[in-house]
Formats: sequence, C-alpha cells, structure tokens
Amino acid sequence: MLKINVRGENIEVTDAIRSYIEKRLGNLNKYFKDTENPIAHVNLKVYGTKSTKVEVTIPMPYLTLRAEKIDPDMYKGIDAVFEKLERQIRKFKTKINRKSREKGIKDFNLVGPSDTEAEASDDLAIVRTKHVSLKPMDAQEAVLQMDMLGHNFFVFEDAKTNGTSIVYKRNDGRYGLIETGE
Repeated sequence: MLKINVRGENIEVTDAIRSYIEKRLGNLNKYFKDTENPIAHVNLKVYGTKSTKVEVTIPMPYLTLRAEKIDPDMYKGIDAVFEKLERQIRKFKTKINRKSREKGIKDFNLVGPSDTEAEASDDLAIVRTKHVSLKPMDAQEAVLQMDMLGHNFFVFEDAKTNGTSIVYKRNDGRYGLIETGE
C-alpha cells in the first residue's frame, strides 16, 4: 500500500487537501505489489495568491517516479500530477518488465493491468527525424539560435572545445549548458 507523506510550504495542509491527495494517489496502489510499501512524498507550495505548485516523488529501488504541476487551482494541480504519474507508471511498466525478463530480475515493484508491448512502443515511437550540420559557435550564440527557433534545446559544436554541446531552457526560465566529454 502506498504511504503518503504530505508537506506544505506557505500553506497549512488541511484534512480536506490531505484526504483528496490520499484519494487520488491511492488509485496508484493497483500498480504496486502488496509486499512493497513505497512512500509518496508530496510537497505543496503556494506562491502569493496566484499560483500553487504540487510536487510528488515516489522513490523506488529501480526508478524514481516524479511529477510536478504549477496551477492556480491546487486541486487541478493534484489531478494533473496524478495523471502524469499514472502515465509514467504505464510507460515504464512495459520497459521495466522487458528488462527484468532479459536480466532475470524478479523484484521490480510495478504490477497492475497488463499493457501490450505495441501500446508501449507507440508511446516511444520516433515520429520525425531531422538531420543537422553542427555549426561551430559559443554558448551565447547557441542560446540566441534556440530562442529564434522557439525550441527548448539546441545542439551545437562548441567553437572553443570542438566538442558537441547542448543548451536548454530550464523550468525557471534560465538556461543550462551540457558539455560532452571524452
């Protein structure tokens, strides 16, 4: 049975909020073995009067399920996080079961309604392929190119190192850089 640990920042977690979270996340119990008792860490944050953030993390032996949603309505945020977690579980269930069969691992903790491998492979299907030539540039120019294209990331050849690098837009609106190494 899934244990739920609820914590609030700038908000008092009322019995109504706690019971709603327990009701929604309790529906995930069908995916876990009875012998395993994962703990869902729920963090609720309130930003002024305009926005709330719901974060849920469920650490498990072979994967960590995590979802977050920022929404003006906390209950809608809880619903959205539940749906994200359920999609993650269904997506990873087939992948994990396939790997466990290949490696002979028998203690993966996800169970539940069987999904066909065709359904899972449709979720992971590559629907478009692009071929690009990497142009040497610096990270600032790559950020400008990314913004111009309206993308969330941009792959480029770093002019200084001659290695492949990636710039990306973070959730907080700032930018990150991933440099490849040898």
